[in-house]
Amino acid sequence: MVTRRGFIGRAGGALGVTFGVSLGLDGAVAATTGPSDGWPDEAPFRFAGDMADFEAAQRALLPLYDVERDFATFDAAYYGAMSRPVAASYRAYSQWVNRNNSLFLRNAAPGHPRDTELDRSRAAVAKLLGAQTEEIALSGGGTEALYALIANYALLKAGDAVIYADVDYDEMQYACDYLEQSRGARIVRFSLPEPHTEANILAAYDRILKETPRAKLLLLTHLSNRNGLVPPVKAIVAMAKARGVDVILDSAQAVGHLPFTVEETGADFIGFSLHKWLAAPLGTGGIYIRKDRLQDISPWLGNRIHGPEDIRARIPTGTVDFAARLTIPRAIAVQDAIGLEAKYRHLVRLRDYWVERVRDIAGLEILVPQETGRFGAVTGFRLPGMKGPDGAKQAAKLFLDKYRLLVVAKAGLASGPALRVTPALFNSSAELDRLVAAIRAERHLFT
Repeated sequence: MVTRRGFIGRAGGALGVTFGVSLGLDGAVAATTGPSDGWPDEAPFRFAGDMADFEAAQRALLPLYDVERDFATFDAAYYGAMSRPVAASYRAYSQWVNRNNSLFLRNAAPGHPRDTELDRSRAAVAKLLGAQTEEIALSGGGTEALYALIANYALLKAGDAVIYADVDYDEMQYACDYLEQSRGARIVRFSLPEPHTEANILAAYDRILKETPRAKLLLLTHLSNRNGLVPPVKAIVAMAKARGVDVILDSAQAVGHLPFTVEETGADFIGFSLHKWLAAPLGTGGIYIRKDRLQDISPWLGNRIHGPEDIRARIPTGTVDFAARLTIPRAIAVQDAIGLEAKYRHLVRLRDYWVERVRDIAGLEILVPQETGRFGAVTGFRLPGMKGPDGAKQAAKLFLDKYRLLVVAKAGLASGPALRVTPALFNSSAELDRLVAAIRAERHLFT
């Protein structure tokens, strides 16, 4: 087992003079830059950590992050935090954009036109997802992306039904509710039965689709921010399409977390974040619209900055953090060097590490089944006897104040509120030991 003292000590040593050599980064821990007026010059990022070995992977990953260590933060589902090389690139691009200001924003910077540079970011995201560049538009995060898809879904008629479940994200539920107010849609809400096994999930979606003959649109969450559930996406999308129901897939928690391509989901419309699991700068995300379905999502509030044949017309076109968007390929390059499949396996090991050490506590509930494919790093739990949103908030505050552990109180599930734990690549088993000890110490908080 990696102890806190031993692990932090070994990792701390790696931050010294031999840091780049010990990790095989060839001095590329931070993006290098030329003169302050030059375009950022990013050295290739190399990662030599052994991701197959749990302890070795931690020793290699920890020094890549400059994060607060007095608290153990288990909230990567909100913000993943940039690695050091990504943060260095972001600083360099921020400096360059600030220096060139409107020259860049007006597409007039010599050698680096704005749209050409942003298209490199779009192309990198498209490659990550197995899409075409013209099927990707960058956004200010997953919430903005999904509002754009839901609110501007063009095929909805008054009286058509829009379906969503209790595991779906609050704001995306609100976006669906807006269709009732603005378009005369009928909102159909349902709850997934627990335990969330594949059989139970498929039966629930099959039933709600059969019971809703005028269903036109289904919101489906790729990985739930409430409890960590990963449903059988491709099967549900196929089930909906067979009944003439379009699916908008909320992949905010999936991109950079679960290995997948757009083809593997079967979905024609996907919104996602890039500042969560990909760990790009804050305020980055995007939409995917399959090329032959573009006209089924209307331009954003009549946007004509781009033509109707351009997916970028489906996203607000205000002045954004261009440096953040320019940094996206660097975040993807860091992930590629680690390996998405290896990253996913490591995240699941972190999740399993704490779950298996508290599973025996009488009355404690783990809110996703131990079934292959039904979870990633995110998992919700309930302390024995914990009831109501106030109970979850009380427990989360106690964990923060007493143990310096950030876990998140989440409401919205039909079965009740939960505490959500979301380890990231910068978390260690030593920090998870602290979480396990706190859960065991507070198991009688509500009993």
